[in-house]
Amino acid sequence: MSETSAKPVSELDIPVDRRPRHIAVIMDGNGRWAQRKGLPRIEGHRQGVSSVRRTVEECARLHIDQLTLYCLSSENWKRPQHELDFLMHLLEQYMIEERALIMEQNISVSVIGRRDGIPDNVLTEIDKTIELSSTNTGTRLCLAINYGGRREMADAVRRIVEDSVNGNVVPDDVNEELIAKYLYTSGMPDPDLLVRTAGEMRVSNFLLWQISYAELWVTEKCWPAFQIDDLHQAIRDFASRDRRFGGLNNT
Repeated sequence: MSETSAKPVSELDIPVDRRPRHIAVIMDGNGRWAQRKGLPRIEGHRQGVSSVRRTVEECARLHIDQLTLYCLSSENWKRPQHELDFLMHLLEQYMIEERALIMEQNISVSVIGRRDGIPDNVLTEIDKTIELSSTNTGTRLCLAINYGGRREMADAVRRIVEDSVNGNVVPDDVNEELIAKYLYTSGMPDPDLLVRTAGEMRVSNFLLWQISYAELWVTEKCWPAFQIDDLHQAIRDFASRDRRFGGLNNT
């Protein structure tokens, strides 16, 4: 989980098969970044959008199959209302202002999490971007909004029970593959690399099922300070690791 000296991926000549197919990011530290600079917390969120933009663009350039960003957890609703209102404004603004770039870069957008609590005007812009980008074939940008890993599992179990009552599922059908089909991420590959900013050593209820074998990479930098070189560094470290998935290597 440690960092090593950064070097641009373009200079590392990392083969495509050594790069992560799916990168997931816990974007932490917006408020702390702002407070350290004597700014209101919302300025950290505003600057965090710039980090989102450059990370998305670079993943598209590197042909990363999927980038999943933890935008708003189900626990974040406990924050002050003015901060939540600003986050919703930023989300709506992002969907509108980045739409042309998303189309230009052939990015498809999807969202995981519950829709309740998200203002209708924000949902309208989210749905519009999802629909417009639905036939794009490049990097998939998945935004986790009002998302919680335990809630996702509870929702999956509830749907399995409902289908069982209706006779569509029997106990012998229940295995890992079936459960995965009932998760919000059905049809998506599991993350290969989980990046967390701001130095926190926890997964914060994010993709609990899906990150079982993800490689973890943590940086002390807060999300607004996260640069392309940091993304390159995370990919470089990932490529250097021996992923055994519980087995043994050949040496």
